[in-house]
Amino acid sequence: MAFKNVIGFGVAGNFAGHLEQAGEANDFLAVEVKEAVQPKAIFPFYVPSEKAGFLSTYPLSTDTIMPPNEADNLQIEPEVALLCDIEYEANKVVALKPVKFAAYNDCSIRKPDANKISEKKNWGANTKGVSSQMFVLDGLSEGGELDHYRIASFHQRANQVERYGEDSPVIGYSYFHEKLLNWIVERMNNQQDVGPTENIAHYLANANYPEQALISIGATRYTEYGETTFLQSGDKSMVVVYDSRKYSPHDIAAMAEKAEFPQDGISALIQKVS
Repeated sequence: MAFKNVIGFGVAGNFAGHLEQAGEANDFLAVEVKEAVQPKAIFPFYVPSEKAGFLSTYPLSTDTIMPPNEADNLQIEPEVALLCDIEYEANKVVALKPVKFAAYNDCSIRKPDANKISEKKNWGANTKGVSSQMFVLDGLSEGGELDHYRIASFHQRANQVERYGEDSPVIGYSYFHEKLLNWIVERMNNQQDVGPTENIAHYLANANYPEQALISIGATRYTEYGETTFLQSGDKSMVVVYDSRKYSPHDIAAMAEKAEFPQDGISALIQKVS
């Protein structure tokens, strides 16, 4: 439980086309945005506080996905996660400092009747995924280390491996660099409990203003296969964040066939669906 004392947030709608593919675009019609490409909201997936109800259950795993009993429409959501130091002044967030990054699976139930985003994200232990292979970051400035990385994802059923998400550059996020961090800070302080969104400042207070946040910054678009294929018991999910200076998409696909990835320049998350 490496992040037991770290609050967990995700960014919704930070990759063009993903919400439409996931059938969730209509959930955010009433959410006001200043520009078309702006993400829709941030949402909690884990709050280290007994006051947080179901969100107090630690959901992260490095090797397992536990499907919910009542749902058969569970999907991989391939993302980059940032481990950030949080700076406060007078109980307001004034800065986020990314210190590490890793491959992340924001595994989600497609629940059209969910009132809040978080209801699709944490249904118990082993419902999210973060790679144990994290890389050090010295910030998120343009031209920095993370600009060279790409996100790929794969699905294995029996002996068949298929691409699940489009192999995408990390800089393909709609909001990235300082623009993303500034927007998240603003949302942490000002987002309200309206429609599918939640009051983030309330969760920070309940968790006694944690020193760090693990923030997944948005899921990539699916391939046609990924958009229409849901997880079943025995499947294997693979999310790979890799250095494009060292590996090509073809290299990563070849590694996925064996579900074996070197640690040099690769943060890989392989989870078995139980």
